[in-house]
Amino acid sequence: MMEQTVDRSGLPGLIDRLMEFVPARLRRGVAVVPVVRLSGVIGAVTPLRPGMSLTGVAKTLERAFAIKNAKAVALMINSPGGSPVQSRQIYLRIRQLAAEKKLPVLVFVEDVAASGGYMIACAGDEIFCDPSSILGSIGVVGGAFGFQDLIKKIGVERRLYTAGEHKAMLDPFLPENPEDVARVKALQREIHAIFIALVKQSRGGRLKGADQVLFTGEYWAGETSVSLGLADAIGDLRSTLRARYGDKVLTPVIAPATGMLSNLLGRRSAGAGTLTSLDGIAGLPDELISALEIRAIWAKFGF
Repeated sequence: MMEQTVDRSGLPGLIDRLMEFVPARLRRGVAVVPVVRLSGVIGAVTPLRPGMSLTGVAKTLERAFAIKNAKAVALMINSPGGSPVQSRQIYLRIRQLAAEKKLPVLVFVEDVAASGGYMIACAGDEIFCDPSSILGSIGVVGGAFGFQDLIKKIGVERRLYTAGEHKAMLDPFLPENPEDVARVKALQREIHAIFIALVKQSRGGRLKGADQVLFTGEYWAGETSVSLGLADAIGDLRSTLRARYGDKVLTPVIAPATGMLSNLLGRRSAGAGTLTSLDGIAGLPDELISALEIRAIWAKFGF
């Protein structure tokens, strides 16, 4: 019986043509580095102006780490800070996903990664920045206003009823109590110590500055940040990833889910009621105050 021979000479070309219909990120040999942008003030601001939170970014992070063929996950950070709790929770979630998926995390700082923004940046295995980026501000800040003289001037009597010796601590309509200030400063020192420990654990031996320099709340531009060990190198996302993974590296941006329903819900924090025109008018003073607060936070770093 004669054996039949099969002509396989055209098979490679056929496979190549078929591969054109396969999404680029699923092709063999193609490096993929999904990109997630983490931007803005961290924590709740007002119901109509929610800041960055774990609830808001968790799904996006999970989608990025679930991308097939990913070589790493890149985070682009632009934040002046905010809530220490939300900052640390986002940091922890990034590290949990990195360990679970065994993927390195590369952080690219845009304008600012300061205070809580820098805490999140520490979730990266490596931190890159621009020479004009601002990094640091490893400290804790809090403030209020005192209106006790104003209400006396306009003839307003303050009436406050509490159960608990310190329930009215730092009330802006009462004179400042040194004991209350001491308590707040002790609380700030405790939170500051947590922040310092997180930075030391994340950056390890790469930190080159003394504690008395690094952890005073000061902040620096890119080159100095690298010299102090707060960042690893000067570099932008495109050039760095191409140098590391080749010119054909794919960098899909993983954005939050969109759509009419999510757009409507995304403008309110969890638990907020239905927004009506009356709600919008009533909320204008709060929105103005929150806008001023956000502006003040960014202005601290020259933006």
